Amino acid sequence: MKISAYQFAVSADIEKNYETMVKAIKHAKEKQIELVVFPECALTGYPPMDMASCSEVDFPRVEECCEKLQALCNETGVAFIIGTIANENGKIYNRTLFFAPESVPVTYDKRALWGWDRDNFTRGEKRGVVDYKGFCIGIRICFEIRFPEFFRELYKEKTDLDVVLFYDVTNEENIDRYNMIKGHIQTRAVENVCTFITSNTIKPYQTAPTAIFGRSGQILAECPRNEEAFVKYDLEKKEYDFGEWGRKEISDILTD
Repeated sequence: MKISAYQFAVSADIEKNYETMVKAIKHAKEKQIELVVFPECALTGYPPMDMASCSEVDFPRVEECCEKLQALCNETGVAFIIGTIANENGKIYNRTLFFAPESVPVTYDKRALWGWDRDNFTRGEKRGVVDYKGFCIGIRICFEIRFPEFFRELYKEKTDLDVVLFYDVTNEENIDRYNMIKGHIQTRAVENVCTFITSNTIKPYQTAPTAIFGRSGQILAECPRNEEAFVKYDLEKKEYDFGEWGRKEISDILTD
């Protein structure tokens, strides 16, 4: 399965975010890409970086855009994962939506809430696992990368691909933070013997990568920092190498 991630400057302008994602999805169709990953809160923007609070989000417009995105998914045959803010029965969630052709979007809501997230969102309760084209895909959001427990859950689900959506930026350059978070991702990939794909926003300064990591933590592809860009990879089910078999065998014992 040909997978990709697209990074861009997420903002509070829903129309602009939507049009950027539409452009990216159409480009993916031209390149025969089957799955595209966009950043955390890619449709709405993220509070308080892009707006003061979730009260400023136009939720009816969000629903309209999601209906159009599903129609585009059906038309192009390209699946994609986006971040948004959702209002469900008066509760506000930091949510991902997995759009697949002729399907109802699968949702996952952020569970590791701290600081701004705790101020704005309700803690999610969903598994964040979906099957698509023969691959088991796990979904997590930003701060959750700091906690191996969230990904050990996915290991037990036997995921083939773990997806992490980020909105992780700073107002001043901080390459050390970027490298630290990259290290977290590499460690989660190694621990769980799983391919990872991540997507982040890019402004003011990007502090988490948009990249693809192999089962041994190797960087398979990475976008340049702070630039709107695509990264892509041909995901296949392959036999584990010697080291991967060893980590998997011990992990199976530890998680039994």
